[in-house]
Amino acid sequence: MTDLRTIIIDEKEVAVDPAMTLLQACEVAGIEVPRFCYHERLSIAGNCRMCLVEVVGGPPKPTASCAMQVRDLRPGPEGQPPVVKTKSPMVKKAREGVMEFMLINHPLDCPICDQGGECDLQDQAIAYGIDASRYHEKKRVVDDLDLGPLISTCMTRCISCTRCVRFTSEVAGISQMGQTGRGEDAEIVSYLNQTLNSNLQGNIIDLCPVGALTSKPYAFTARPWELKKTESIDVMDGLGANIRVDTKGREVMRILPLNHDGVNEEWISDKTRFVWDGLRRQRLDQPYVRVDGALKPATWAEALSAAATAMKGKKVAALAGDLAPVEAMFALKAIVEALGGSVECRVDNANLPMGNRSGYVGTARIEDIDTAQMIQLIGTNPRDESPVLNARIRKAWINGATVGLLGEAVDLTYDYTHVGSDTDALTDLAAKDIGAAKDMNTVVIVGMGALIGPSGPAVLGHVMKLVENTKSKFMVLHDAASRVGGLDIGFATEGGMSTALDGAEVVYNLGADEIDIAQGPFVIYQGSHGDRGAHRADVILPGAAYTEENGLFVNTEGRPQLAARAGFAPGEAKENWAILRALSAELGATLPWDTLTALREAIVAAHPHLGAIDAVAQNDWQAEKAHNMRKATISNKGGDFYLSNPIARASTVMAELSSLAAARNTKMAAE
Repeated sequence: MTDLRTIIIDEKEVAVDPAMTLLQACEVAGIEVPRFCYHERLSIAGNCRMCLVEVVGGPPKPTASCAMQVRDLRPGPEGQPPVVKTKSPMVKKAREGVMEFMLINHPLDCPICDQGGECDLQDQAIAYGIDASRYHEKKRVVDDLDLGPLISTCMTRCISCTRCVRFTSEVAGISQMGQTGRGEDAEIVSYLNQTLNSNLQGNIIDLCPVGALTSKPYAFTARPWELKKTESIDVMDGLGANIRVDTKGREVMRILPLNHDGVNEEWISDKTRFVWDGLRRQRLDQPYVRVDGALKPATWAEALSAAATAMKGKKVAALAGDLAPVEAMFALKAIVEALGGSVECRVDNANLPMGNRSGYVGTARIEDIDTAQMIQLIGTNPRDESPVLNARIRKAWINGATVGLLGEAVDLTYDYTHVGSDTDALTDLAAKDIGAAKDMNTVVIVGMGALIGPSGPAVLGHVMKLVENTKSKFMVLHDAASRVGGLDIGFATEGGMSTALDGAEVVYNLGADEIDIAQGPFVIYQGSHGDRGAHRADVILPGAAYTEENGLFVNTEGRPQLAARAGFAPGEAKENWAILRALSAELGATLPWDTLTALREAIVAAHPHLGAIDAVAQNDWQAEKAHNMRKATISNKGGDFYLSNPIARASTVMAELSSLAAARNTKMAAE
């Protein structure tokens, strides 16, 4: 353990790691130091000078606390601890001067700026600035940038903190933003006026301490003090990023990230951030029943009666889509199994083992990637399947980790060794070490693309053999928010979806919109949007979206998390578990819970690990059998990142991003 060093900050003695900066030491001491350019997860720029402090016995001028380490401080003449002052007259005058320079060219846009009310420049000008200006010349004007459909720019407001440049180059892994010029001619620009090509670009909106970069879809729609803020969980992929949903009345106005070091740090993908407009469009707001070949509006009583009548005495199969909460799947499973039916949540036909949590979750935590020396990716493109996880892998690569990829060669924003693209390469890899991987801290990550198809079970067996040979940690990268929770409660049938649907006379579709159900069975669809599942349905039961009900989701590492209701479902739509509770009464086999709390108690009683919210359970290792494999290509799951679920397909922003991505890929292919 590193020896701590004692320093005195504003007459308060603290012992800190000597590798810390003075700014970090001040935070340990509970002392606020203003800053614009410094950010905990970015490299140090030291160019705003707002974090100036006085080092007693040091140079006769203020010191940038973000750029000086504690180990660089000299002790007193008799060996006393170094002394730092953050409130001395020197510091006060220096900060006032810095703030005065900041405001020389900053326009008085506060009344019309979307950053107003949550702007670092406003807050620090009040706290550390002065109430007058000595500058009367005309302000500088800078041309705005076109960064794409997500980020609105007003570069005259920019204070050149370079947070956006550092984020895009260090975290997102793109090199399209930079700074040119010096002094008053310094400008943040994009290379050859390119738009940003990253699934993480929206995070620079949060990083910008002024109103230079704001959300284009959210522009001029609400003020921060008008919004109700709800902490929740994202369901756009399997990561389970922590988010804050801001609502105005009944409508979601924006989605922002919440910090969770073990899951998403403080980043979210662009789909997570901007999909909210899809919550308003193509919504199912009343029940429907198909009459004479056409769907007709119905009352809840009529729709539930039609569904119950169809299910009684018939072979029922239940399918759960990618956005279904655990509570709804648990209730549906209880109903269908009481009728002698079958259930399935692996609607993409991924060959994930039932009952073996080490086989469908693994043994690694997301934060294990941070300290990994070797990361082996198999059949996955995390840049699309989980952009925030990909940023974490990039961070490990920057810190010296080696990355290997088995499968399709793709641009992952970091260098990797391509070890092959077929099952033969996997067999060879599983039979030996990954270099010196036995002696390295290794994480093996397998994606859904590797597990779909006839060779899926054998691929999983060989991957787990590789994990055993190299003494690695193992992670299954899920792209569906509901998948791990569904497998945890046993919402699966041996043999997969084909077995579950075999001979089914009635299909109960709980939001599974990514599949086509063949003609023949009577289809009951329960979901939030008028997507593919609703078009095939004979009865439609309108349910709540993920921001409109409290729900339990289990992320890709097996961490149970709670999504919270931020608003109410439109029209007559109901919470999903409540619909199923009402249906059970109509079937004459009423489920034994009347409240969500009672339902969760039943879930925890049956599956105790789901009661440990935000905790990652240790999974007992059970290696799947490594069957012989025929030679086959290991490919990524593919699909359109921006249009992967009914909420995204209803979003105009996601449609525009999808169109731009397709055009960019076409251009690259032509070149």
